[in-house]
Amino acid sequence: MTAAADPATPARAAELLAEHPVFDGHNDLPWALREQVGYDLDRRDIATDQGAHLHTDLPRLRAGGVGAQFWSVYVRTDLRGDAAVSACLEQIDVVDALIRRYPDHLARALTADDVERARAEGRIASLMGAEGGHSINNSLATLRAFHRLGVRYMTLTHNDTIDWADSATDEPRHDGLSAFGEEVVREMNRVGMLVDLSHVAPATMRDALRVTEAPVIFSHSSARAVCDHPRNVPDDVLAALPGNGGVAMATFVPKFVLPGAVDWDRRAAENLAAHGLHPLDTTERGMAVHRAFEAQHPRPRATVATVADHLDHMREVAGIDHVGIGGDYDGTAFLPDGLESVAGYPRLVAELLARRWSAADLAKLTWHNAVRVLRDAEAVARDLSARRGPSLATIGQLDGAGAAGS
Repeated sequence: MTAAADPATPARAAELLAEHPVFDGHNDLPWALREQVGYDLDRRDIATDQGAHLHTDLPRLRAGGVGAQFWSVYVRTDLRGDAAVSACLEQIDVVDALIRRYPDHLARALTADDVERARAEGRIASLMGAEGGHSINNSLATLRAFHRLGVRYMTLTHNDTIDWADSATDEPRHDGLSAFGEEVVREMNRVGMLVDLSHVAPATMRDALRVTEAPVIFSHSSARAVCDHPRNVPDDVLAALPGNGGVAMATFVPKFVLPGAVDWDRRAAENLAAHGLHPLDTTERGMAVHRAFEAQHPRPRATVATVADHLDHMREVAGIDHVGIGGDYDGTAFLPDGLESVAGYPRLVAELLARRWSAADLAKLTWHNAVRVLRDAEAVARDLSARRGPSLATIGQLDGAGAAGS
């Protein structure tokens, strides 16, 4: 049975999302605004339809049933040191600017209570997640400063291995986390910043799960057993989530969900590089290069059902209390058919309803699991901060004098 087989299913999906909206784990709108218009919000007024430029705007967030969003304050890995810190601060600044500019639609959220309050007010709770531990420049004080500015998760790596953690898509140097990397996790626990394990190597995932005292998240990762891409979560890690209390939030990126898209995307990225562009370029120039490549080499098409297959598997292995959604909108050049923008979430919910997911299970997927994890991490932070003060450790002290930049 498919969602289309029952004409009432889309209406049921809309009703469910009105009661239990989507709490999405990852949206790269801030970086898209940086790349496209240098943060000039007048040129990308998301109160109006931005479908020609972006996956995200307020009308489509409303149409998609989004009630809370982790906005990624991502920094590309070719920015290092103080340049990475500054770029992350600029990303934080634009999220603040969006919240101030659209107060009837967006509400700043720092806690689970803030998230619930925003939902009760009919606004979209807006949180921030820093994507890539290189953004803290090996400084726990910088980590704490980001937390004070509102960052509520940090993805330990992006696509490159860093001085203290191995990435899933780069050569390992630490067999997971270094000693300083473990201290980063402990300090995140103490301040109440969620440990995000998307992008990290499986050894890093397992080290973080061993060290952490708080639930972890995967803000935008799918199941490796369904699509064998290193960015996805192995079954043994999914199976460990009930013991940790964390949540894995399935992403929509075709190369992570559709096996046939993996090689095509690699070749498309090589084509971008051959044109002097970054492999993750989604500017107008980058997309023009992509479209020309696609015209010559038809792209394998993921669908709503492709993503639902991952969620079925993740629910089976991790359990319904440990799955969520992290679309990665505006952070990818391509999306599945039916999920082309943030307006697409109801189609995914309809597909899962057609697969006999219960309303209670869907409410956990879309809303309750993410809120619970945030609340549980806050409780751990209250306990830990009452028992120990800020860590003053340095990477040189824990990993050796030559660790940074090695």
